[in-house]
Amino acid sequence: MKTLLPALLVAAACHAPVRHPEVVPRAGDPHSFAEPERVRVTHVALDLELDFEESRVSGSARLALERSDPEAPLVLDVRDLAIEEVVGSDGGAREFGLGPRQAGLGAPLAIELEPDDRHVTVVYRTGPGAAALQWLSPAQTAAGRHPFLFTQGQAVLTRTWIPLQDSPGVRVTYEANIRAPEPLVVVMSAEQKGRAPDGTWRFVLDKPIPPYLIALACGDITSREISQRCAVWAEPVVIDAAWAEFADTEAMIASAEDLYGPYLWGRYDMIVLPPAFPYGGMENPMLTFLTPTVIAGDRSLVSLVAHELAHSWSGNLVTNATWRDFWLNEGFTTYFEERIMEQVYGRERAEMEALLSYEGLRREIAELEPWATVLHVDLEGRHPDEGFSGVPYAKGALFLRRLEEAYGREAFDEFLASWFAEHRFESVTTADFEAFYRERLARDGEALAHVDLTAWLHSTGLPLDVPVPRSEALELVDAELARSKAGTAPAELETEGWVTQQWLYFLERLGSRPGGEQMAALDAAFRFTQSGNSEILCAWLQLAIRTDYAPAQERLEEFLMTVGRRKFLQPLYEELMKSEAGGARAREIYSRARPRYHAVSTGTLDGIVLADE
Repeated sequence: MKTLLPALLVAAACHAPVRHPEVVPRAGDPHSFAEPERVRVTHVALDLELDFEESRVSGSARLALERSDPEAPLVLDVRDLAIEEVVGSDGGAREFGLGPRQAGLGAPLAIELEPDDRHVTVVYRTGPGAAALQWLSPAQTAAGRHPFLFTQGQAVLTRTWIPLQDSPGVRVTYEANIRAPEPLVVVMSAEQKGRAPDGTWRFVLDKPIPPYLIALACGDITSREISQRCAVWAEPVVIDAAWAEFADTEAMIASAEDLYGPYLWGRYDMIVLPPAFPYGGMENPMLTFLTPTVIAGDRSLVSLVAHELAHSWSGNLVTNATWRDFWLNEGFTTYFEERIMEQVYGRERAEMEALLSYEGLRREIAELEPWATVLHVDLEGRHPDEGFSGVPYAKGALFLRRLEEAYGREAFDEFLASWFAEHRFESVTTADFEAFYRERLARDGEALAHVDLTAWLHSTGLPLDVPVPRSEALELVDAELARSKAGTAPAELETEGWVTQQWLYFLERLGSRPGGEQMAALDAAFRFTQSGNSEILCAWLQLAIRTDYAPAQERLEEFLMTVGRRKFLQPLYEELMKSEAGGARAREIYSRARPRYHAVSTGTLDGIVLADE
């Protein structure tokens, strides 16, 4: 490592936890050390080798620069990267060095530039614990024959495998040359340019995206077309089930275009990852990453696909500029998802899911600290993952539903279509949204009489004018719940034709502690312990933990050992930790399961299971 500019090292040594005027940009992203207003990265060219034996990525990143301050260094975000060399435009070495590390955020990498530098090449390798990279053994895949690798960059993990300006406010185009061992296939969130004669996989994305959307997967995978612009990738043993589950995706794309304008990314492909993937889905452009837990066999969980597709407009096309504006990604997307589901599957299906989301939000808000219930959340001094909850999703969607209610669907749809069209390939803030809202929806000055923006965007909890979804299908469930409480045996309840959303509603309202005999009767009638639907199974297993229902305990351990999706893991471990015996069991299972989980999941679960150690 070479010597760094002394001024930067002195500045970075100050104790303001992340923000410092000489380290963090004027735009105010508290989770990035970069200074894009002085020197901005505009394009990334990757040349990388995937080493499964060492669990390491190595190679180079060539960074194209836009220089507003000719005297300024290039400042990048890096975390646990070994920087071997930096080369300037003329091929000569450049001085570089790291500032002090900040927990969870890494450190600034400052590179001294020569006057003519329009690009630099950083030669590097990843560390053994790079948080964005999930290296899986063959045993952790569906077929059990070959290893697997996938990346997860959101929110600030891309810096653990690529040195760049890791802020959603800094958009880049990218290209990549990737080498991997035979017979593995590489895919990325970009246009697939095929494989060169030397075995290198090539990719190009000519549309600017935030760094967290640069994504890669590598494994024994194959693809099958759904339409001319849509395909699904998966392991060969999974591809048939995946294709059948996601066969409606082209109809979803067409529906989304009818609502809010053309799909601008070319192809919309999906890849089903191994179970260790920590999210339901990740909206990486041109290649959505999906958990296998969404494959239920009846397309009852494909609202997740609608959600990730909607991100092609809200999140990828128009992106939150900082993570405190996260609701601009997720609230818009959740509302958009509901509209897609309504068009493809009917209003009743959409309303069921919206009502479940609303009620889940109310329960969650009751448990959250007040600051975490604000849409435009203050993340100063906090890691962006601390703001991750149902609030930016469900409260954000309810806010947009309230605007639709106030101004009418036709006017609101026109507003949203204009928002996407006029801000495409831009990163925006909550202030940008408020200004656009006042200009386009509040032209007549009636906005404040309709909707209180302060209450929705800047205040805690839910406003008094929150719109409550209504579902006739779930009212039928209420009737059967009443019969159950009156003594009707589970096998005698009228449940024929119920869909996933009705079963979830039913399980959530059984009460916190059904008796042992009732649990056994429910299981005998509906076979919850054997359910292949992960959403239903997770809800049932929470009840099984509360009631110490012995027949489900083996399935609980199996589920915790094989599924890495944080949405399921967090409530199950939290439930276990509520009792002394459960806590002991949670710690024992977690000690074996933790190496199978992604860093996104362990970052949450460590605080639940290991908090007292």
